[in-house]
Amino acid sequence: MAAISLSKVEETAPALVSLYKSAETSLIEHGLDEQRAAVYLVLDHSGSMRPYYRDGSVQALADRVLSLSAHLDDDGRVPVIFFSTDVDAVSEISLDDHRGSIRRIAAGLAHMGRTHYEAAMDAVIDHYLDCGATDPALVIFQTDGAPTSRAAAERHLCKAAKLPLFWQFVGFGDARSHQFDFLRRLDDLAVPGKRTVDNAGFFPAGRDPRRLTDARLYDSLLAEFPLWLAAARAQGIVT
Repeated sequence: MAAISLSKVEETAPALVSLYKSAETSLIEHGLDEQRAAVYLVLDHSGSMRPYYRDGSVQALADRVLSLSAHLDDDGRVPVIFFSTDVDAVSEISLDDHRGSIRRIAAGLAHMGRTHYEAAMDAVIDHYLDCGATDPALVIFQTDGAPTSRAAAERHLCKAAKLPLFWQFVGFGDARSHQFDFLRRLDDLAVPGKRTVDNAGFFPAGRDPRRLTDARLYDSLLAEFPLWLAAARAQGIVT
């Protein structure tokens, strides 16, 4: 059973009903329809991301993530971390105020800097530990390229493997570009040589992420999450 009912979504966010239903189908297919999880959205706010904010791609992803979250978490809100050289903002989006939410938040942010994953990862970890959550977390981490410091990003991911956090990276841009080679390598880091469990996934959403079907997006977001849950339970990371 979903954390938030269809009738509640129809009442508070009618524009998201179709997304909510698509998310439900994917959750059932992946055996996650009874799963509870905190959901985070991390958004790349570096300079090269400007076109994706302008054309609505980032807002479209946020709406899809919010609709997925309604099945996993009952508060109707998703914490959102905007990052570039540092953390540009820690905010949230909600079912009852989702329209144009990304544009409103981004309008108040400083200039778009470089790409430092580790700052955003620290912000997620701190938020999760401070909020007292008991459910595992699905962290949807969007970016359009590799970080400025690959070593720092890898170190943070490996350290975070001991926490109940799964990092699902989503790449905006040409799927064949070398800009995503690092993310593919992160996805394949050795277990247990580098990290306790495989705590990350990656998929490229393409040059125009809005064209990715809802079903394809949700299947890609959820493909590795059940595998991580099983491994994390076996290691005592998730109870």
